[in-house]
Amino acid sequence: MLYFVCIIKPYENGEKMLADIDLTQSLDKKEYKSQLKELEATLGNLQQTLLQQAKVPVVIVFEGWGASGKGTSISRVVNALDPRYFDIRTTGKTNEEKLMRPFLWSFWTYLPPKGQIVILDKSWHRLIMPYVRDSWGISSTESYGFYSDVNAFERQLTDDGALIIKLFLHISQDEQRRRFKSLEKDPTTAWRVKPHDWEQNEKYDQNLRLFEKMLNMTQTKVNPWHVIEAEDKKFAAVKILKTIIASIEARLDKGTIEAPLTIDNRPQDYPRILQGISPDKNIDDTKYKEELAEYQTRMHMLGNKLYAKRRSAIIVYEGWDAAGKGGNIKRLTSELDPRCYAVVPIGPPRPYELSRHYLWRFMVKTPKDGHITIFDRSWYGRVLVERIDELTPEPIWSRAYREINEMEQHLVNHGVVLLKFWLHIDKDEQLRRFEDRQNDPSKHHKITEADWRNRENWHKYEEAVDEMLARTHNPHAPWIIVESNSKKFARVKVLQTVTDALDDALR
Repeated sequence: MLYFVCIIKPYENGEKMLADIDLTQSLDKKEYKSQLKELEATLGNLQQTLLQQAKVPVVIVFEGWGASGKGTSISRVVNALDPRYFDIRTTGKTNEEKLMRPFLWSFWTYLPPKGQIVILDKSWHRLIMPYVRDSWGISSTESYGFYSDVNAFERQLTDDGALIIKLFLHISQDEQRRRFKSLEKDPTTAWRVKPHDWEQNEKYDQNLRLFEKMLNMTQTKVNPWHVIEAEDKKFAAVKILKTIIASIEARLDKGTIEAPLTIDNRPQDYPRILQGISPDKNIDDTKYKEELAEYQTRMHMLGNKLYAKRRSAIIVYEGWDAAGKGGNIKRLTSELDPRCYAVVPIGPPRPYELSRHYLWRFMVKTPKDGHITIFDRSWYGRVLVERIDELTPEPIWSRAYREINEMEQHLVNHGVVLLKFWLHIDKDEQLRRFEDRQNDPSKHHKITEADWRNRENWHKYEEAVDEMLARTHNPHAPWIIVESNSKKFARVKVLQTVTDALDDALR
């Protein structure tokens, strides 16, 4: 893995969210039982409202000290819930599957569909802990872009209508030590106490500062932290249930979110990029055959090198209908080991995809280190077809530019080589290819009514593409416009661009 430095807001000993908490708060058994029954009934009813009426996805995050009672607290919460409509994920352990992808990848895979709940036993915030960073081979979260990535991720989910409830269970050093000793005395629970747990206790003050920083840096108005005084388990259980109930009720009071919580003030003028580019570049047959063979051989070698060095690549194909994406992809991959790449064709989202954040179906396809994923169309559909066909309201698709830039930055922070191609043809060439497909029975499957309909919106698409190129072209995730009236020229240009980029990244 390779990590890139990102600039984030400075931390200057912000608000003490933990140091001054009163941990002596408690609840007697009678009061606990009295409140618990009512709270569980309320939470169960709210779950049904989320599922049947509001369709709000809920993510409940349990963070805190080792032995602070996260597992017990989760058990208490789920006792009130219908088990068919929630999921529990234990996320503290790192494994090869997680380490070989961007650190938020696994959390994207955990996201629930609308109306359902996922409960996370530890979360994306765990990367601040030294023993977790060591397993990832990261010297500091700052160099990894951790805080900017986390805040962007949380904001994207809530802008899309999700509710995130973040709970931090707080106990003292003495109480943590007592609980560790108690766990170790019981043969059935001794395995739960690891060396890094005792290290956390021995360096309690140092870890307290780490937690304070994490809480401050990821505390936002929309996604606040709720600190739970967890020395008395009965008090903690009741406060957790009250906090979850209050958060869900507040979210339900807002109703359906039709517009983003974060408004994107779009500039109105963009350079007319496509109008200044002629798609007519050509290559003669002899040179095409020579260069195609040369770059395909080079692609084969670089694919093996990419795998050996455990770097990953994402290649995005966008372009006009009939611009030659399929044939281009075929030439790009022809000499690659088929075990080390995947081509992901993107069409209209299926119902289970529509029930989650629109980036979900792309993030779950993120390649493992050493592999290549090629997207035949991509997340840019949100600012192209969804915009032109009015499938998505403007306030929602207009915020996608920022979300896409943030998502791509997160991929690159992990070390992904990211290339984006716009295959450019002119309107006359598109018509010729459409008619060829329509007149050739073997190509009928390549032409649809949607293609002809999109052609009628050529100028709208041209405007949308210009804005897309202007707002999402970045040094770490560049757009490359490929002159594609000649399919042979386009194939060679893409191969040369990809092999040059991989060669530079793997030096």
